[in-house]
Amino acid sequence: MQPLAAQLRPTNLSEFIGQSHLVGDQQPLFLAIEHDKIFSMIFWGPPGVGKTTLARIIANQTDRQFFEISAVSAGKQDVKDIIKAAEAMAKSPILFIDEIHRFNKAQQDFLLPYVEKGTVVLIGATTENPSFEIISALLSRSRVFVLKSLTETELNLVLDRAVDTLKPAHNINFDVKTREWLINYANGDARKLLTLIESTADLYGDLSVEHLQAALQSNQLRYDKGGEEHYDSISAFIKSMRASNTDAALYYLARMVDAGEDPKFIARRMIIFASEDIGLAVPTALVVANAVFEAVHKIGYPEAQINLAHGVAYLCKCDKDRSAYNAYFAALDDVKKHGNLAIPLNLRNAPTKLMKNVGYGKGYTQYSQENLLPEKLKNKVYLSQPELKK
Repeated sequence: MQPLAAQLRPTNLSEFIGQSHLVGDQQPLFLAIEHDKIFSMIFWGPPGVGKTTLARIIANQTDRQFFEISAVSAGKQDVKDIIKAAEAMAKSPILFIDEIHRFNKAQQDFLLPYVEKGTVVLIGATTENPSFEIISALLSRSRVFVLKSLTETELNLVLDRAVDTLKPAHNINFDVKTREWLINYANGDARKLLTLIESTADLYGDLSVEHLQAALQSNQLRYDKGGEEHYDSISAFIKSMRASNTDAALYYLARMVDAGEDPKFIARRMIIFASEDIGLAVPTALVVANAVFEAVHKIGYPEAQINLAHGVAYLCKCDKDRSAYNAYFAALDDVKKHGNLAIPLNLRNAPTKLMKNVGYGKGYTQYSQENLLPEKLKNKVYLSQPELKK
């Protein structure tokens, strides 16, 4: 029997749940499908929001052949075989590449002329910012669509369909408490929801909260680089570094490396951590974290794990100071709250005589000790003397 997610996978837009900003009436993908004006595109969004399903629907409703590969396992020859088949087709097929950010530059360069000529219509799916890992030439020939996590209402629709599908084979008792627990657990991810439901039903025959929690501990739910374990592991990793707990940080690093996590994904989070959590306490931490990213980018696995471990141990041992991070976001709150407040005249640029005459730049001194904020924010202090802590 097919997995539950496959059984529930819709084949047309009328059955599709979520992404109304893209597939709702008169929205971009709705119109593209309706008029069969399909172009290469990148779906960027969290796991379990319908990227693969939407690509299949596009192929189905525009009567195009659908080729699906994963960038994790596919090689250049797989792409060559698809291109050869596509060249013999009257209508350009859809080439769907899951985790397209894992294709290296050479693989992406190979795709480029066939995307440009329209031999294939590329649809790539990624949970990572395409700007980081997809070459600019390929991005410029594609449209990037951002997919959102499913809302609670949308997850409830998925849940109802799942329960209706499972009922013939299982005597499912389903109450409000269980529904709320499942929706909170899924956190916008339909695949995460369906995986746990199916596993629990197979193991216990019902969906009580007790049995759902027990099923979570089973070995049936394995590491998914685009799913829950991916995000839980990186969260535990960051929080361990924040606590300066080197042993825990190295352990979660080892778990991610052993599972085949992209080393650049880990290194990027280390760069963010260096500014967010260490900040002014050790400004050169950012330099070290960036050096780790450059190293893993050049070296790759297996040796890159040594660079990661070196960097993690260093960041853990650094003093921590979030004052610059907190100060910036406090300032950003005021920008959003007050809009574009008038900049003090003495700070304004004065390229013309008229501007000088009305006071632009008047009274400005290079190393002024006066408050230079707009009048409404004169008493604001965003960054006080940093409090450094281990």
